[in-house]
Amino acid sequence: MSTQDSAARPERSAGQQARDQLLTAIPLTERRIQSATVSTAVLEGGEGPPVVLLHGHGEFAAVWTGVVPDLVRDHTVIVPDLPGHGDSLVGDGRLDGDTVLNWLDELIDQTCGARPPVLVGHLLGGAIAARYAVHRSDRLAGLVLVDTMGLGWFRPAPSFAVPMMGFVVRPTPKSRDRLFNRCLLDTDRAGEQAGGQWEPLLAYALDRARTPSVQAATRRLITQVGMKPIPSGDLTRIDVPTDLIHGRHDLQVRLRTAKAASVRYGWPLHVIEDCRDDPAVEQPEAFLDALRTAIGTSGQTETSGEKEAA
Repeated sequence: MSTQDSAARPERSAGQQARDQLLTAIPLTERRIQSATVSTAVLEGGEGPPVVLLHGHGEFAAVWTGVVPDLVRDHTVIVPDLPGHGDSLVGDGRLDGDTVLNWLDELIDQTCGARPPVLVGHLLGGAIAARYAVHRSDRLAGLVLVDTMGLGWFRPAPSFAVPMMGFVVRPTPKSRDRLFNRCLLDTDRAGEQAGGQWEPLLAYALDRARTPSVQAATRRLITQVGMKPIPSGDLTRIDVPTDLIHGRHDLQVRLRTAKAASVRYGWPLHVIEDCRDDPAVEQPEAFLDALRTAIGTSGQTETSGEKEAA
């Protein structure tokens, strides 16, 4: 590349550079699609039955890095940035519950076609997935809810809520690390597992938390979609095989919430040991075992009950 070409290319921000580094480790191709009012950054790859992965609030598609390489071996994997998160940009109009469900419907149309996917949602992504399944179970092959919001009021433990608010109010490396230490049971272990992707993941998380549009979208979606419980009458309308995956030591959505839903709705519960609210990051192998069990039984009726996943 010539010096002139280098000078003509705009400088990439530190956040953009961190994102670029994260994407190099994911065996997926990025493209941009227009879904509802959202210019959506979506990662795709693999062949086979489709699986759509929805991340949690304040996160981005690259948080699935630890499990995507395994899934693409025999599935088409679709991983979008949620509206207003990551590099997905919300256009004109309100960002509310209806907009998000329309966004997901159009995303599935454009990425899965006539093949119904298994929809996997984590935290806020789980609340979006469950609300979608209430109305569009016919479009899904299965539903997997990971430490999901929406099964009860969002009331995290005080030991989580305090650092969460500290990071929201003043996102700094120190407040970020304090929050991550409550999201993860063993942050050092998670960093070692992520290897060279850990530092760019931390950098991009901080960059997004400092971005006003991301802050606004996160607040809006938590209020509109994640804070309040989905009415039990609506959840009973979900007519697709549904599994729950939950970290044993989650401080955001306590395990008792998932246990109660498992009993009430007959959804199998897979408890992941030695982790808090993000088993795909902390315990990727155990998470994949649970997810593959859920995917393998899609289309069949399961009995309720807690399944221990080591």
